[in-house]
Amino acid sequence: MIKRSVRISGHPTSISIETVFWDALREIAANRRLSVNALIAAVDAERSGNLSSAIRIFVLEACRNGELEETTGSAAAKRAIVS
Repeated sequence: MIKRSVRISGHPTSISIETVFWDALREIAANRRLSVNALIAAVDAERSGNLSSAIRIFVLEACRNGELEETTGSAAAKRAIVS
């Protein structure tokens, strides 16, 4: 579990998620040409519960939609998420 501080809409917050989810989140952000903070802000805007849980669900959905590449470091994340 890794805890990181981010700014969402100008407010600092901390997020604790597993390394594989941080890796996948970075890959998704890069693929969408967004910063990780911008991607987290988008997830935050759509969530109804806990932000860390919303990020995990977002990554799972992105994985199911084929947004994670098998040839990158996130291949391990994809295997961990869908196993």
